[in-house]
Amino acid sequence: MLVMDFHEMQALACQVRARYDAYERQRFGRGWNHEELMLGFVGDVGDLSKLVQGKAGVRPHDDLDAAVAHELADCLWSILVLADCYDVDLQTAFIDTMATITASLTTDEPS
Repeated sequence: MLVMDFHEMQALACQVRARYDAYERQRFGRGWNHEELMLGFVGDVGDLSKLVQGKAGVRPHDDLDAAVAHELADCLWSILVLADCYDVDLQTAFIDTMATITASLTTDEPS
């Protein structure tokens, strides 16, 4: 199994995004803008929602576990790419946000 650190994952996500951009430019004459990338993410979240229903037994799907893993990876890819689009240091933001949440939970006042 290949193991990557966070920055390697983000770099790979951006490499794949660059390939998508080249494909989109060749096929459609332009790449997706940030808003379209976000809409793609929303679509992936919708797909994931349907698979979660499948895990609950109400929406059957072939090879459900693999489909959930794939869709979670798609969602993570979108988040990594959007963070890059908006120059967000996602690793730092995640660590800071988790620290804030943890602190608020220890004081019984979630934020």
